[in-house]
Amino acid sequence: PRAPQPAEEKAQLLQNSEYQERMVESTFLYLTLDLPTAPLYKDEKEQLIIPQVPLFSILAKFNGSTEKEYKTYKENFLKRFQLTRLPPYLIFCIKRFTKNNFFVEKNPTIVNFPITNVDLREYLSEEVQAAHSHTTYDLIANIVHDGKPSEGSYRIHVLHHGTGKWYELQDLQVTDILPQMITLSEAYIQIWKRREEDETNQQGA
Repeated sequence: PRAPQPAEEKAQLLQNSEYQERMVESTFLYLTLDLPTAPLYKDEKEQLIIPQVPLFSILAKFNGSTEKEYKTYKENFLKRFQLTRLPPYLIFCIKRFTKNNFFVEKNPTIVNFPITNVDLREYLSEEVQAAHSHTTYDLIANIVHDGKPSEGSYRIHVLHHGTGKWYELQDLQVTDILPQMITLSEAYIQIWKRREEDETNQQGA
């Protein structure tokens, strides 16, 4: 008998329950966004160059087609994610920290993101899109981690809804900040508010 061809072999494997695709719907409190591995380059002056990634590149995890590999001590499997509803507020957790048996590592990659008009419609399936008339979000809070993972500090950027101005808070210190400066930080946790039809953009950026 001839050796099975790849397509035939795949079809045979899919007959096994462990290889069959399963769909599970689960609730979420926040969305974890994975950063690519950060190679640190040095320029001609031996200064470190911090890599950057667009927000929409790491949001691709939720487009329903991007596969992410997960490994445990006894099995490997692939997962695809897609959103089934968009709540009034969304929390993004940018996965900067990885922990192994010895220490915690921090990924310093800068995420490039707009602070207004982030449309998440493409991360919904076509049938779910019809039920969502509002899919655009504006940033209202941005938590930043500075420094080393074990001894760093936190800052938060908060939008004052009434005036549309941004403020930076650290401990008891409050200062105003330009919106474009927010995007240069090592964002860790972000809170986004869904824009309703009758709302106007007061953020000026």
